[in-house]
Amino acid sequence: MREIVADQSLVAACGLYCGACRKYLQDRCPGCRANEKAKWCGVRSCCLQRGYQSCADCAEFSDVKDCKKHNNWIARMFGLIFRSNRAACVAVIREQGYPVFAADMAAKKRQSLPR
Repeated sequence: MREIVADQSLVAACGLYCGACRKYLQDRCPGCRANEKAKWCGVRSCCLQRGYQSCADCAEFSDVKDCKKHNNWIARMFGLIFRSNRAACVAVIREQGYPVFAADMAAKKRQSLPR
C-alpha cells in the first residue's frame, strides 16, 4: 500500500486530492491525470483540453459553482453522499496554491474538504 504524501500532481481536475484516495493508495487507480479509463469525466476532459491542472486554473468562472461541468447533479449527489466539498477545494487551491493544498490534504489524510 502506498503512503500518503504531499504531491501537487495528485490534485484531481475537480479539486479532490487523489493522494489520499483509498483506490490510489491501494494501487487500484493511477490518479485523475493518469487515469485513461476516466474519459467519462467531463471535468477531467475539460481541464485536459484547456491545459489546466484543475478547475482552479480556469478564469472563465470566478466561482466554480457556476460551471455546469463541475457542478452538475451527479457531482452534487456525490458531494452529498460522501460529504465532499470540491468547490471549497478549488477555492483553497486558488487562494493558497497547489503545494499548500496538497500538503494540507496529505497532513489531514483527506481526499476532500468536508461539506
